[in-house]
Amino acid sequence: MTTWTIKAETVAGTGTGIDDAMRQYFIEMGRRVLGRAATEAELHSVLTHDPHEDLSPPHGVFLVARSAQDELLGCAGVRMLAGASGTAELKRMFVRPAGRGAGLGRALLLAAEESARALGASRIVCETNTELTEARNLYAKHGYRETEPYEGHGNADHWFAKALG
Repeated sequence: MTTWTIKAETVAGTGTGIDDAMRQYFIEMGRRVLGRAATEAELHSVLTHDPHEDLSPPHGVFLVARSAQDELLGCAGVRMLAGASGTAELKRMFVRPAGRGAGLGRALLLAAEESARALGASRIVCETNTELTEARNLYAKHGYRETEPYEGHGNADHWFAKALG
């Protein structure tokens, strides 16, 4: 069984592995959503137009799951939505193949919800694509319900929301 730790890491700066995590996330999304590898230009564009700097205090958090050998296994970001009182957005939920099948997605999701509560959120929203069936199933299994689109940053097909108790 794979073991891991999940903790908040700083988004700003280098050497933390956050930029590598974002690259891996977008490469996977390109493969799954576009059906092909994302080009370097596409990776640069999406990182520029949907930055992750706001996934840090005081209005956000970036959670990273690492193995006992410090290998990056997954990540999840949370940011408070401007103009949406008490609403946090789940972003960059990603589990690398090496971390799949052992409950890491569930653990990251629960840690993200706890982080959203700590930021003052009473509700959390997220968006995803049709091709990401595992994500949609995970959200549904943990009380997320499909909702109307909100002003996110991606090219989503499905939007979810959950009240945080």
